[in-house]
Amino acid sequence: MSARVVQRPPVLPPAAWEFPEPRQHRLGNGMRLLVVDLPGQHVLSVRVHLRLPVSHEAPGTEGATLLMARALDEGTTRHTSEQIAELSERNGIAWGAGAGERGVHLGVEATGRHLGTAMALMTEVLGEATFPHPEVARLVRHRLADIAHAEADPGSRASLQFVRTYFDDRDRPHLPVGGTRETVAALTPDHLRERHAQLSPLGATVVLAGDLSSAPGAVSIVSATLGTWAGYGDLADLPGPARRAADAGRAVLVPRPGLAQTELYLGRPGPDRRTHHGWGTYQALGMLLGGSPHARIDRVLREEKGYTYGVRAGFRPRAVGGLTVVGGSVRTDATAEALSELLPILDTPGAELTDDEVRAAADFVAMTAPGRYGTADAVAEEIVSLAADGLSPQTVTHTLAQLRGLTAEQVAAAWDEVRQGPPWTVVLVGDPALADDLDGLGLGELTVLEG
Repeated sequence: MSARVVQRPPVLPPAAWEFPEPRQHRLGNGMRLLVVDLPGQHVLSVRVHLRLPVSHEAPGTEGATLLMARALDEGTTRHTSEQIAELSERNGIAWGAGAGERGVHLGVEATGRHLGTAMALMTEVLGEATFPHPEVARLVRHRLADIAHAEADPGSRASLQFVRTYFDDRDRPHLPVGGTRETVAALTPDHLRERHAQLSPLGATVVLAGDLSSAPGAVSIVSATLGTWAGYGDLADLPGPARRAADAGRAVLVPRPGLAQTELYLGRPGPDRRTHHGWGTYQALGMLLGGSPHARIDRVLREEKGYTYGVRAGFRPRAVGGLTVVGGSVRTDATAEALSELLPILDTPGAELTDDEVRAAADFVAMTAPGRYGTADAVAEEIVSLAADGLSPQTVTHTLAQLRGLTAEQVAAAWDEVRQGPPWTVVLVGDPALADDLDGLGLGELTVLEG
């Protein structure tokens, strides 16, 4: 009796995935509400973007916007910080707030039956925060501790030194979003109250994502709470493009005697998400160059040479323009050799990027998108981030479509535009003896900071 042969079905490419499309509403105070129904996502996510960029901080008060955002839930005219914490815990409400180049961002997560409580709490802190002196003083101490930790950690220190070196010192991006030791230490409740008074619903966006069947009347709930918040500030102007320092094309060594690994941080101008090359092109480029152990950089520095556990490359869009960044740590004794291998990779002509590696990178970014946006919070965060840049949620779907049809020629043109731009700003955090090994690498003038 002969065995039956079963024909194996062919494996077909996955169907094209599209980013969830929100429904748009306008609240009574002018805020735009974007609602995304995600069946099965029973923890709802609400994200709010308020147009109050850190560039509007008065000189000497840098960090006030971030501290104000963090202090919103530290007391209101109706509740103390302890009462707000108890209310949040009792109702399973997770709260977060921060600030950045584009403005202040707030977020809450809650189940459907507690959405009303979460929205009432958010509305209360926006309109009635009091910024008690003991709580502000505590947050100042915490922020100063964060700064000290960032200065001590080689990776964070490299990032901090990069912005100090790369950006013109007349522009806000030259300083950390959260301020410096000097500016943070000088902050008082009055500084935070002043920033709070400038918050406004004008130009603001609210995103609600999750399983709306668990929160009947969700739009009405948001309208009856956040939609009633008045605010007193004017519509803040968005910052223009941040200027690159005139002497940015150089290397800076931050001395750390005896450090076993050297932290590298390289940067040069890059695109924003409105690039005529298409943002998907640069997502694929980041993956191709330094997005995985199989990318060009790690294929040499990690797999062939054993200099590093991993060096990453990518593109960071800003409101206008952006950065091309490369960072990671390498063995101290191989620092010069690692740079001598890395720099030619970063100068690879676009014509040498192959069809196979472009297609592999583009497919990875496109086909893993459903996983990256698998939660309500991830969807809400992406939508509010796009809104802060003045982009629509359809941007994600358009980017994925571009990735599916991306060609090596398109990627080559985009990469050549970056690599032929101004020289790299190079920051190293490591042993000061490295200075003698860096001559001849084409890094430009080397500045060794004081210890």
